[in-house]
Amino acid sequence: MQNNKTNEELQKELPLNFLPAHKLNEMLKNREVSCADIAEAVADAIEKTNGKINAYISFDRKNMINDAVDADKYIASGGKIKDFTGIAVAIKDNICIKGIETTCASRMLSGFKPAYNATVIDHLNTHKYVLA
Repeated sequence: MQNNKTNEELQKELPLNFLPAHKLNEMLKNREVSCADIAEAVADAIEKTNGKINAYISFDRKNMINDAVDADKYIASGGKIKDFTGIAVAIKDNICIKGIETTCASRMLSGFKPAYNATVIDHLNTHKYVLA
């Protein structure tokens, strides 16, 4: 049996956490989805799978949802939706985020909370990204 669905139709059937960032960006611009919807889908997937694959050293669902709600408020107030606005982005544990423990997966750095952001984080902050 041949599947005659278009790529667009197939993507609409996927959970939000499986969609590429450019598609989520388009959906946000068209008001088809909210930043909170995306964050909830990603958070659910992280919590469901991280125990098996151990991809996250630390994960803060509450902070992620708060970031998403802030991004939704920014959009609702007329803020421009840029490339990563409202998109959940996982940050490797060797990239400094002010006030968030950054260990580089090393016990030697346990408890290290940088007093500054890496440049990439400052750039993502201007886009109102959501820390996953």
